[in-house]
Amino acid sequence: MPQTDGMKKLHKLIVISYLRPFVATFFIVSFILSMIFLSKYIDELVGKGLEWYTILQLLGYNFAVNVPLALPLAILLASIMTFGNLGEQYELVAIKASGISLSRAMVPLVFVMVLLSIAAFYFSNIIMPRSFLKMGSLLYDVRQKKAAFAIPEGVFYNDLEGYSIRVTKKDPDGKTLYDLMIYDHMQGNGNMNVVLAKKGEMFKSDDDRYLVLNLYDGVRYSENPGDNGYNDRQRQVRIRFKEYGLKFDLSGFNLSRTKEELFKDHYQMLNVRQLLVKEDSLQNLMALKQRNLDAYIEPTFLLYKPHSNYKTIKPIKNLSWKNKDVIMNILPATDRLIVVDDAINSMRNVKSYLTSAKEEATTQSEILRKHMVEFHRKFTLSFACIVLFFIGAPMGAIVRKGGLGLPVVISILFFLVFHVLSISGEKFAKQGKLEPYQGMWMATLVLVPIGIFLTYKAATDSAIFDAEKYQRFFKRLFSKKENQ
Repeated sequence: MPQTDGMKKLHKLIVISYLRPFVATFFIVSFILSMIFLSKYIDELVGKGLEWYTILQLLGYNFAVNVPLALPLAILLASIMTFGNLGEQYELVAIKASGISLSRAMVPLVFVMVLLSIAAFYFSNIIMPRSFLKMGSLLYDVRQKKAAFAIPEGVFYNDLEGYSIRVTKKDPDGKTLYDLMIYDHMQGNGNMNVVLAKKGEMFKSDDDRYLVLNLYDGVRYSENPGDNGYNDRQRQVRIRFKEYGLKFDLSGFNLSRTKEELFKDHYQMLNVRQLLVKEDSLQNLMALKQRNLDAYIEPTFLLYKPHSNYKTIKPIKNLSWKNKDVIMNILPATDRLIVVDDAINSMRNVKSYLTSAKEEATTQSEILRKHMVEFHRKFTLSFACIVLFFIGAPMGAIVRKGGLGLPVVISILFFLVFHVLSISGEKFAKQGKLEPYQGMWMATLVLVPIGIFLTYKAATDSAIFDAEKYQRFFKRLFSKKENQ
């Protein structure tokens, strides 16, 4: 009974020691990735008058999208830090001295990894597609949104639909304008309507839907067609005014949301079941197009094609193709030119059809591979969590260094290997150089032997990073060579 209580306390100690750096590392990495996302799209976000909660929504969706990067790195670093701290403080030595092996001490964290893998699969299959959908649609709307309304000095401002405005000077209050020139393009007939004013005051309506511009001491010019209607500029109208009002629609400056249904068929926004359905549909579509292609081409490659201008000839059996002129020789001389022209036209049509069919088939194959890559991605994240744990935990037990020094360096190196292999495999799979399952599982399969090797070395207390051991080995090696 006391031994059971002791094991429970040990397991609790190890789990708590692991969860603390894991949570901290996960959120730190996620925050860094979110800042990278923000810096990437900062030019499209700044200056558009977006509400603060819109920015937070984008960052929240991006936080969920970055989980496949943040979770493996957090698991790897936390594993190295946890067992590195235990080894540095000689707690692993005490654990082994009490008769508990390293593999047995790792059992509670193995269960934690299994739970994290299940959660990672659920996240990849359910949460991440929805996050991609929300982020993709919101980011599209933000990109389409016009910059915040602000008329600069000395240049023409064209963001107001149908108008082009130039202001020479603005008061510090931003509402009073001087020396205005406004071109009215609402009728779509060029620069035939222009308004000049010495002063103007602008303000928004109560519902912020319209901009009202009151102009003072100005003139309005317009050129209209004459009575005959032959020349668009036969009649010029000039109207002077003391006060003149214009109203502009500001709906284009508001963030209008696009329906998410327009984006939901993208392969990144589908779950496993939807990906399988889409994959089956694409394969059936490609098979149907292939059958249509065969049905179109097959009648073209006959021995002859009946024509109204020459007599029907029965197909020749056992025809020797060594004599290229044998087919032409069996036709009347008057019909040979017709047959050749007909064959050339047929080949041109077939070539054009095949070129179009090839491009369409290539596009369909690329789309199919992307769907299959996304299907395997749902599972690779879960297995990567377990594999990286079995690399990080024994590595920490071997190096016996905690903190944020050596563990961070080692974890980054291993994660770079994992990330580069993952990116390369995904790229090769999408290009068709590898099968989708080969490309997506390449990184995991490469790291599995490393995890097995490190776990074995840690369980047998092998000091593979002992510098003195390697020094003794090389000294013996060189001494043998000198004796020889």
